[in-house]
Amino acid sequence: MTQYAMVIDLQKCTGCGACALACKTGNNTASYNNGQTHNWADYQPEVKGTFPNTKYTMRPVLCNHCTNAPCVDACPVTPKAMFKTPEGITMHNDERCIGCRLCQQACPYSQMEVPANSEAYSVISYNKAGSPYQPIFADKSELVPGITTSGAELAAKVGSVPPHRTAYSHPDYQDVRRGGITEKCIFCEHRVKKGQPPNCVEACPSQARAFGDISDPSSEVARLIKKYKPSVLKPEAGTKPNVFYIREYSVRS
Repeated sequence: MTQYAMVIDLQKCTGCGACALACKTGNNTASYNNGQTHNWADYQPEVKGTFPNTKYTMRPVLCNHCTNAPCVDACPVTPKAMFKTPEGITMHNDERCIGCRLCQQACPYSQMEVPANSEAYSVISYNKAGSPYQPIFADKSELVPGITTSGAELAAKVGSVPPHRTAYSHPDYQDVRRGGITEKCIFCEHRVKKGQPPNCVEACPSQARAFGDISDPSSEVARLIKKYKPSVLKPEAGTKPNVFYIREYSVRS
């Protein structure tokens, strides 16, 4: 049976951010606002050691699409808003979501590198109820009065929020989500079903990301896992992530 997974080669990753930008534009995630960030593709920077013996890692993070997904177990609705597909993707159904945020609380990765008093999550995000999804496009103020347009005027002229909206169709997921629900990476399943890789994989200029069926020995992800000793985030949590990291990149001063 197909089991989708992603392998990230840290020796190839330069931390350029192309994956995050591709994810944000491809999935219409909101800009940072009111202490919230909506980045399905995020980063965990890490510096270890003492000068001159230092080690630097820029580790991309995203939903780990865990085999034993705590967010799925925590979802209280029936049928579940957070669920596993037959191919192993941790999926979210927008219509069934009640915005209780129990999935966020259960996810051992959702607050990585985020201040404890912040509502921002780098893996599972929450859209505040009653707030515009992207407030800048509801703002009628002009940056330079009489010269530049406002976010609201731009959205009105284009007829879309956001104006650069990437439209796609998915039975469980809206291309732009409503307020009062959670949202997260879905491995771009709407693209995968068409034989296309996730946005982050396609955009990586150094080809640091590989995506595919890890149960197929001939797939790139299976070959990389076999060739290199992989690691996962927080293995002690017992979630069995399907996002793997191989090799290392270090800069010594």
